[in-house]
Amino acid sequence: MKKLNNIQKTLASISICFCLLLVSEISYGARVDTLRIDSAVMQKEMPSAVVVPESYDGNSSDYPVLYLLHGGRGEFRDWLTKLSDNQLVHKMADQYNIIIVLPEGGALSYYFDSPMMEESQYMSYISKDLRAEVDQKYRTIAEKRGRVIAGLSMGGHGAFYIATKNPELYIAAGSMSGVMDINPRTWDVPDEFVQTRLGTFAELLGPPENSINPYRDYTAVGLVDQMKLNNVQLIFECGRDDFLIEPNRTLHKKLLENGTPHVYIERPGSHTWDYWENALPYHMLYFHKLLIENEATVEDIRS
Repeated sequence: MKKLNNIQKTLASISICFCLLLVSEISYGARVDTLRIDSAVMQKEMPSAVVVPESYDGNSSDYPVLYLLHGGRGEFRDWLTKLSDNQLVHKMADQYNIIIVLPEGGALSYYFDSPMMEESQYMSYISKDLRAEVDQKYRTIAEKRGRVIAGLSMGGHGAFYIATKNPELYIAAGSMSGVMDINPRTWDVPDEFVQTRLGTFAELLGPPENSINPYRDYTAVGLVDQMKLNNVQLIFECGRDDFLIEPNRTLHKKLLENGTPHVYIERPGSHTWDYWENALPYHMLYFHKLLIENEATVEDIRS
């Protein structure tokens, strides 16, 4: 009889877990739209994924928007396909009633407007062409108080760079393991990789100014004075075993020195999807609190 009771308890536990899984699937019903637009600045059709919260179709509210950027050698679907929990972005959209836009950022664009390559104008594409299309196609809070931008690695750099150059458009920027100094000599990588990236930046930006600060106006650590003036809230983090930890620490130090408010986090981890999967919910909570302060949230109306 005791053995039977144990079996019954085990079956009950499995049933509860199964029910919880069903509830989880039902609770997060965000949909993913594929958006393709003819970009004037990029001179070609550009794809994006748009994660629309389940509540969107049940009301007439305007929604805040997060632009979530992918990393180097990636593409716009990465946040939907490379996490072990491939529903995480859906869950974040539903939990915080926010539209999440996943733009195409190219393999190694670093989200610049390249002065050397007409076909690589990613800052203007995201902040002008894509933003206008999203605001036209969806009910958005189409102003600074309802718009945030974040990303990982190359996309973390992109988020800070784009927000710093366009402070009238974004209330906050977030970076996870971001390339906060595009001088690869500051990265903990082999020399061969350093030389490869130096070549990449020379193709995008032209000859470097010098070896210490080769592209001051195109890198986060060179833009700290502008960040101080911008009134864009900043959150960034990096794993202690990440090859980009020192550039992140340098940016943190520079922002402390010039008195720019920001949130900086170091945690165990390296340059991996496991780290970014853990980091994204913290950033979403931070953004949500800012959106609340700016009256840019949507009340949860799901039954």
